[in-house]
Amino acid sequence: MDAIASSPRTRRNDEKTRTASSGAGVQSLTRALSILDALAASDDGLTLTTLARQVALPPSSAHRLLTTMQRQRFVRFDQASMSWQIGVQAFLVGNAFARTRDVAVLAKPYMRQLMEECGETVNLYVLSGRESIICMGQVQCHQTIRAISRPGGQVRMHGSAAGKAMLAHMTRQEVADIARKQGLARNTPNTIGSLRKLHAELGRIRQRGYSIDDEEFAIGLRCIAAPLFDERGTAHAALSIAGPAARIVDDRLAELGRLVGAAARSVTTELGGSVETSAA
Repeated sequence: MDAIASSPRTRRNDEKTRTASSGAGVQSLTRALSILDALAASDDGLTLTTLARQVALPPSSAHRLLTTMQRQRFVRFDQASMSWQIGVQAFLVGNAFARTRDVAVLAKPYMRQLMEECGETVNLYVLSGRESIICMGQVQCHQTIRAISRPGGQVRMHGSAAGKAMLAHMTRQEVADIARKQGLARNTPNTIGSLRKLHAELGRIRQRGYSIDDEEFAIGLRCIAAPLFDERGTAHAALSIAGPAARIVDDRLAELGRLVGAAARSVTTELGGSVETSAA
């Protein structure tokens, strides 16, 4: 049977239809991903009305996307609270990502050893974009009262020990750019609120080899961190010891700094990284 040749006009119309269909598909995907982002940032889930407002969608459009993702188990609906929440499939996908991150896998034995040595919770943070860091791993201590950072949670760099450990090995211009983009919001009265003070603190961190969060992220919480370096000498991650200020007293800071620094150097070596000692 001979093929029927289409006219140029028909081909143009077909191309327009495919382009429009592709654009609609991309838009739907973008909207679905924005819904997942909003749900992931909420501990208790979101009602349809609240979620639709956060992602700037009509409730009907948000509900249509939610039901589609619900069938694939990326979201779930909780009848008791009448809220939408992250589903098990989203966790499985995220967990697969974590498994592919060599730093999370390779650091875990050293994090366990560090926790036993210091008796406090140990966290692994990695850069998320260029303005914040994300908790990628955690080994909780055996203490009844302990500091817990939710894995997957994001924090700003200037107000955390892990973030400052990474900032200390960036150039002054990079630090200034990050401060301009994310701002220097103060979580507590102890949080650094000016670029001048931040640069001064980063200089002290480079000198002693570890950073301190002295109740800057939250009152009652103290952290000590040291950076991990990749093969280019870039500080792309950090190990952090976290605990209540009542236990992490001034007399312990130097010893905890030595312990976290040694663990960070071991992980850097395991990753094939190159230790950088200064920044421009």
